[in-house]
Amino acid sequence: MFQSLKIRFPVLLFGLLFLSACTAEISQKNSALSIQRDIPWTQAGDRQLTADIITPKDADKPLPVVVIYHGGGWLINDNRIMDSTAQYLASHGQFVVANMNYRLLGDNGNTTTMDDIVEDALGGLLWVKENIARYGGDPARVAVTGDSAGGHLSAMVLLAARNLSSEDFSPANLAFKPSYIPSGKTPEQIAAEDGLRVQAAVLSYGAFDIFNAAQNGFESPQNIFWKMGNTQARGLFGKNYSVEKQPELYRAVSPIHQIPAAADYRLPPVFAHVGSKDATTPPAAVEDFVERLRAAGQPAEFRLYPGKNHAFLDNGCNEYLGTCFDRDAPDTLDDMISFLHRSFDGTD
Repeated sequence: MFQSLKIRFPVLLFGLLFLSACTAEISQKNSALSIQRDIPWTQAGDRQLTADIITPKDADKPLPVVVIYHGGGWLINDNRIMDSTAQYLASHGQFVVANMNYRLLGDNGNTTTMDDIVEDALGGLLWVKENIARYGGDPARVAVTGDSAGGHLSAMVLLAARNLSSEDFSPANLAFKPSYIPSGKTPEQIAAEDGLRVQAAVLSYGAFDIFNAAQNGFESPQNIFWKMGNTQARGLFGKNYSVEKQPELYRAVSPIHQIPAAADYRLPPVFAHVGSKDATTPPAAVEDFVERLRAAGQPAEFRLYPGKNHAFLDNGCNEYLGTCFDRDAPDTLDDMISFLHRSFDGTD
């Protein structure tokens, strides 16, 4: 992620600050939707993690489910930044949408690590699968999606779902312990049952190589997201670890380094997309990830959207990035909806 780190971050900083200031609240006047806010799903240190559930009111049967993870460099934003996307998917796609929060790197006294965040994505999905039926969702038809950092987490859900452990993540144990585990289950049982499998994934301008990002300054103050998150720059796994000394940690949370051969495990259909003007998660990086999926025999689609920049699925308008949700998002969201329905119907 962020190959142009030194040059591009100041522009992105002002753009995202403008965006968060002008879109703090999104209208909930869509009378066709039931929106339930701030549903707690786990406690992670001093951070209670919550989800918003958006449900079409006129559904007469359980609907397929879309789980969203927001972007923000793992340091800023919360799930509200994806309100417009969540409501569009629910109303136009007839999905139950679970818009998730997860720990940011600065949470819990700036001690959250990247593996913690991956474990929140995994735990959130387990909570959704266990509880979504009460909101009108079908737990047998679930897809994940997210943009930028959220695209990374969606990819990690696919690629880490069978690499689970009751022990803590460490250089000696490169496996994940979900931050929510259904009663009576262990991570090992969930992995053996493939209990985190989903039916599709949409990766929106995702960040797929944490190892490379760390080598190119992500952990340094040059990464302006640390300042945006009011957080001191540090290593993604704590002060005692570095990409030079423990590269295996960084590869373990990098989707591009975790792709299985289809002969060993076939992933669900993947749709990855990016805008042609995106300098934060450049088209070449996203396409490279898709090509590696295809080379492994995995089902993957790629779409380049001409003229679009980063973060165009976020709420409102961003004058610095030149994006507006109402103008830039609907055609992509319609493509996402078409892909998801094909995947849920088993025609992909």
